[in-house]
Parts: sequence; structure tokens; C-alpha cells
Amino acid sequence: MTQPFSVKSVTWREWLGLAAGLLALGSTFLPWTTLSANKPDIEDILSTLPHSDVVRDAWHSSFFAWCPPLTLLLAGVVVAVFGRHRKLRVSGLPHLWLVVAAASLLLMVLGWVTLDWEFDADQRGIFDAAGIAVSPGFGRFLGLVAAVGSVVAAFLDIRAVRAESRQPRKLGPRSKSR
Repeated sequence: MTQPFSVKSVTWREWLGLAAGLLALGSTFLPWTTLSANKPDIEDILSTLPHSDVVRDAWHSSFFAWCPPLTLLLAGVVVAVFGRHRKLRVSGLPHLWLVVAAASLLLMVLGWVTLDWEFDADQRGIFDAAGIAVSPGFGRFLGLVAAVGSVVAAFLDIRAVRAESRQPRKLGPRSKSR
């Protein structure tokens, strides 16, 4: 018989995974892509434009901005809720968590590399001519920190599962020898 879910039974690593997912989700509402210029006249023009044209959150950026935080959140919730089931842990739940966290991190890095691809070629040409830079916003940095935190927590959880599997399993009342 499986024991019911208890907040006290969630390990600090699983809490860290859930916190990383929540932090990543929260970061999607912060600026992920910003436009800036080092020329005062161009900066004045950018300041007169609507805020949503100059600063984009993850939801108004590319796939590489909104998908990784959502997968980190999903992984964090699954690990926090199902992480106490020994069969799931031994069957590879921490390994799956590590794969999802690493894939999210990879997608964030790809989003960083392809940052200016959020704009079409004509817009990029205008930006180059005007000296406008497409830069990562604070939300992108925060999402990256959350992804790295989730990868580290998943790695530590895998090590904990290995240590648990080396220990002899406690025998229950039905398993005692006669």
C-alpha cells in the first residue's frame, strides 16, 4: 500500500526542482528581449515607441523563450508530487527529470543564440543601420538560473537514488521470516 502524499516527505532536492520551475514560470513575465541603442537620438525614438515594441516577455518572444520554463515547471511539479514513490524513483524519475532539465537548458541556450531571429530580416537590417541592439532581458537570465538549478538538483537526486539503492531495504511486517 502506498503512503499518501505528504509535504514533509518531499526532499529538499525536489523542493528545489519545484522552486526552479516556479522561478522559470515567473521569469516568463519579465523582459526576455529588449531593444537598445547607444545613440541618444535613437534611444529617444525607442523611448517614444510602445513598451511592447521595445521589450518582450517570453510569451511574446520565440518558442525558445516560453517552452523551456513550462517544461521546467512540469518537471518540478511531477518530481515534487511523485518523487516519494520508490518504484518511480528506482525506475528513473530523477533521470527523466535530468533529461527534461538539460533539454530545457539547451533550448534556452538556443534561444539565446537565435535571439535576433525573433525579428525578420528587414527589421534586423533596419536595426543594424540604426545601431539598435537586440539584447537579452532580465527574465532570460533568471530563466537560465532556474534551468541550471534544476539540472543541479536533478543530478543530486540521481546520486541520492543511487545511495538509496545501495542500502538494504527495510522489511515490512509481512516480509519477516517465520
